Amino acid sequence: MTAYVPRFSTSNAKAEGRFGKQDFVYKADEDVYLCPAGERLTYGFTNEEDGKVLRSYWTAACSACPLKEKCTTGRERRVKRWEHEAVMEAAQERLDRNPDMMTVRRSTVEHVFGTLKFWMGSAHFLTKRLNNVRTEMSLHVLSYNMKRVMNILGVSGLLQAMRA
Repeated sequence: MTAYVPRFSTSNAKAEGRFGKQDFVYKADEDVYLCPAGERLTYGFTNEEDGKVLRSYWTAACSACPLKEKCTTGRERRVKRWEHEAVMEAAQERLDRNPDMMTVRRSTVEHVFGTLKFWMGSAHFLTKRLNNVRTEMSLHVLSYNMKRVMNILGVSGLLQAMRA
């Protein structure tokens, strides 16, 4: 199965009129980022945040850069790269090659989960423990599917299909 998942941004830089991480180009063969001004952000250190291994990149050239105001409010711009970011980039490339897939996703999968979430309400699962939650979810999915079949075939069509 091929997943089509949009990439998300957690930074406010774009909203505040500054360059976002997507404006920096990663060169895998050199393990550097290129900034919009053409400077090379080199690897500095690796750390772990929320269970993710992140590599940090920066350059000392930011203080003299004419684009600094559009880039960062700090001394230098730092870019972090997750150890599995190449997977995310490949997924985004796949989505960029097939932009209609998000329309398909919204009209097929997301509608189902939105409906189930609406039916379940704010309490979500009423049971505890994995086996009980699994059973509850199965009942929600069964009821969704039954309602969908009744809308398509009608009650008599469903009953006829069940007898066959």
